[in-house]
Amino acid sequence: MPKSRIRKKADFTPPPANRQAATIKLTNRNWVAPVMLGLFLVGLAWIVLFYVTEGDLPIKSIGDWNIVVGFGFIAAGFGVSTQWK
Repeated sequence: MPKSRIRKKADFTPPPANRQAATIKLTNRNWVAPVMLGLFLVGLAWIVLFYVTEGDLPIKSIGDWNIVVGFGFIAAGFGVSTQWK
């Protein structure tokens, strides 16, 4: 039986060195972490204050919707967190 041919792979040739590397421009997003944590803490404080005062604070007239407002702040914090790099 005849021996099969062995295919030789082409040698690696590096790309030309005269090309300049593309620079990646990253924007400064130092504001994201403090705003995100601030929104988390405001939402948590809103909900805790509502439960501790048995519904009298922060806004008595909206009643149990205070919980939705607190979770809204927390959800906004998660929304801001998508901007973090």
